[in-house]
Amino acid sequence: MALSKFLDPKLDLTFKKIFGTEKNKNILIHFLNDILGFTGVNTIQDVEFLSTIMNPEIASDKQSIVDVLCKDSLGNRYIAEMQLARDKGFEKRAQLYAAKAYSRQADKGGKYIDLKKVFFIAISNCNLFPDKLDYISSHTIRDEKTNEHDLKDFQFIFIELPKFPKNREEQLENVVDRWLFFFKYAEETTDEDLRKIAEKSPIIKLAYDELDKFHWNEKDLVAYEERVMDLQKEAAILEQKLDDATQKGRQEGRQEGRQEGRQEGRQEGEMKAKVAVAKAMLADNIDVNNIAKFTGLPVSDVEKLKHNN
Repeated sequence: MALSKFLDPKLDLTFKKIFGTEKNKNILIHFLNDILGFTGVNTIQDVEFLSTIMNPEIASDKQSIVDVLCKDSLGNRYIAEMQLARDKGFEKRAQLYAAKAYSRQADKGGKYIDLKKVFFIAISNCNLFPDKLDYISSHTIRDEKTNEHDLKDFQFIFIELPKFPKNREEQLENVVDRWLFFFKYAEETTDEDLRKIAEKSPIIKLAYDELDKFHWNEKDLVAYEERVMDLQKEAAILEQKLDDATQKGRQEGRQEGRQEGRQEGRQEGEMKAKVAVAKAMLADNIDVNNIAKFTGLPVSDVEKLKHNN
């Protein structure tokens, strides 16, 4: 397979280059309208970029900075993030940053009645909600009994790329499909696929152009390659932690299983081994879903261990 000329749009450097610059404002506007389903008079016409630092007191921490923060001509705020891995407490962080973007409006002496809506959009390269089948979920505040939507100022949209099942251009049915294909398969996109995508969604062709490595200067390309190597190093460290935790758990389980000496004891030992593995992985702050996958324990059991630690 020939090396792709396109870089990965899921990295923070590429994501911000495509969606977070004045030069590419039009790409961001189309993306927001497409993902949010805005049409006609409801479409976003223009945006103004805002400071992406959400926690000034810890601005050196990457998790205090969102990828894109902007407002439209009506004052509505939009947060767009690329999530490479499921960090601990992600859902709470999403709500915190939406709340910060909301409360910032009042800091300038505005009245509560003038506060505008906040949209938080996360494109994730991991499963955020393992029990959900859909790859896009929209979350709002609803009346639990009537499902009425009285509190309208917050909306969270989560896009889980691993669940997106379409991997060929001919399977793409609409512009949202084409955006998700772009995020998931940009590096593998062929010239023929791109030609067909460009015919139907010219704006996405512009996003591809921003990923063309031959359009990048040497300094930016080196920064991109260094970021890729950093992520590979982080993944290797995590994999080693998983291996170490698994080995430790197996050793503890075998020791206890030998002491039991009976089938019941072996089964109990195997379970204790899984529990030991899970505890060791929790101690290393490894994601609950990854722990369940590696140990075979139900996610609910891992959650109980997490809260009991």
